[in-house]
Amino acid sequence: MGAGKTTIGRALAKKLNMRFVDSDHEVEARTGVAIPVIFDIEGEASFRQREADVIRDLTAQGGIVLATGGGAILNEQNRQYLHSRGTVIYLRASVSHILQRTSHDKNRPLLRTADPRKVLDELTLQRDPLYQEIAHVVIETGRPNVAHLVQTILVQLGWPIAPASRLAKPLELTSQPTMSTQPSPTSHLLKVALGERSYPILIAPDALKQVAKYVQSNRVVIVTNSTVAPLYLARVTTSLETVGKKVEQIILPDGEAHKNMESLTFIFDALLKNKCDRRTTLLALGGGVIGDITGFAAASYMRGIPFVQIPTTLLSQVDSSVGGKTGINHPLGKNMIGAFYQPQAVIADTKSLATLPARELSAGLAEVIKYGAIIDTEFFTWLEQNCQKLRAHDEAALAYAIGRSCEIKAEVVRLDERESGLRAILNFGHTFAHAIESALGYGAWLHGEAVGCGMVMAADLSCRLGYISVSDKERIRALVAAAGLPVQAPDLGLATWLGWMQVDKKNEGGQIKFVLLKVMGRAVLESVPASVLEATLLACCTSSADI
Repeated sequence: MGAGKTTIGRALAKKLNMRFVDSDHEVEARTGVAIPVIFDIEGEASFRQREADVIRDLTAQGGIVLATGGGAILNEQNRQYLHSRGTVIYLRASVSHILQRTSHDKNRPLLRTADPRKVLDELTLQRDPLYQEIAHVVIETGRPNVAHLVQTILVQLGWPIAPASRLAKPLELTSQPTMSTQPSPTSHLLKVALGERSYPILIAPDALKQVAKYVQSNRVVIVTNSTVAPLYLARVTTSLETVGKKVEQIILPDGEAHKNMESLTFIFDALLKNKCDRRTTLLALGGGVIGDITGFAAASYMRGIPFVQIPTTLLSQVDSSVGGKTGINHPLGKNMIGAFYQPQAVIADTKSLATLPARELSAGLAEVIKYGAIIDTEFFTWLEQNCQKLRAHDEAALAYAIGRSCEIKAEVVRLDERESGLRAILNFGHTFAHAIESALGYGAWLHGEAVGCGMVMAADLSCRLGYISVSDKERIRALVAAAGLPVQAPDLGLATWLGWMQVDKKNEGGQIKFVLLKVMGRAVLESVPASVLEATLLACCTSSADI
């Protein structure tokens, strides 16, 4: 009760063009009296029977968004009807939030007591396991923003993320800069729609030639690393200087081990030494490490200066460059220090992948596979059919995979920019992955390798909980393996696993949270029983840390 089922249900029905029905209102319509009166005259048992009759009848119909009473799941037949005949959305609210929302409501018979908090605590203990048992989607309603919650539900239901066929031809966004080349299957122009902070994503061969069009400042500082600099730094510098921009360069050591405070301070030192002001733009030229640390420097220097992402690895092109997550690692936890700070543009040159080592390309495919598993099953099937083309650097296949991945992430970021709920599903496999990276030392496994293995483990955990089938679990394992990624985790020992997983941004109240698959294409964030987690760790670990 008080979780917002009626309000959200009505708004959801409008979006889906369905009829909205509230089971409590239906009971009142059939009996002609209010529910508190039914409780007073006939008692709760009689009301529950009337409620069961309504749910039996309504779940036999189609085209309905049905809001049930909070206690409807106490009836086993109700649970069977709801779970088997429809998609069950559990709106989960804390006792404190429910008290705030119901404190002045006189139409809730169960709360007509001297200690409503005690009643709600008892109801939660009784009902929450039953809600979890039948729910297909769990939505936290701590933030009472109806529009946000409805959009979160729609995405969990597979809407409004566009079907994969949307990228059959390049997207043309008239509000954004247009590509100078003729449209082709290897070029896409997308948009991250965040109001005043919206920005384009250009995916194209030779996109580096167009960098200057996306940089508004006359002064530019390029941050790159010792591996990327010999390949692309001169080209980007020349393209900017040709149009009259002043360019300076910062070259960092390569590798995850250097995504730290020392490198961040090195960037700040260079900016201050060269008297860079707020009209300076930072360009992140490199993979995810360079993108994350440059973005964090831009967010922090003078409390925020512009920056542009120029990702040169597959992993950074499909994931880390989009969405505004910036930060550095700490010896006690990965990505624990950072900020949400959006770039002005993302420029992904697909030709830069030609110089990418096979191991790095495979690492990027892990994040691509993630999108198919959590949101788009058609895309997952496409990846199964085209994995070898991707590994062989097929230009059209890579452009499609990058475009679809960015399209999905852009939509999720639009709906939940600061990871207050929905965006957490993009961390599928990452709880395990971050533990692997932290325990072995940053750089021993590439981030994508750890994510690939982490997805196999998360799929195993989902299967053990009865969410996905064994065959779906094996599909994920097989695709991760086909991408050239490890499918067995190092044997860190239970205590080490738990210790590192407890240092995770998704955790709440000391409970480790995992992104799990309720079904293929639908992810949820949940805590799990310790015994099930231990079984997954035992099943998925090998005695060697080698990949």
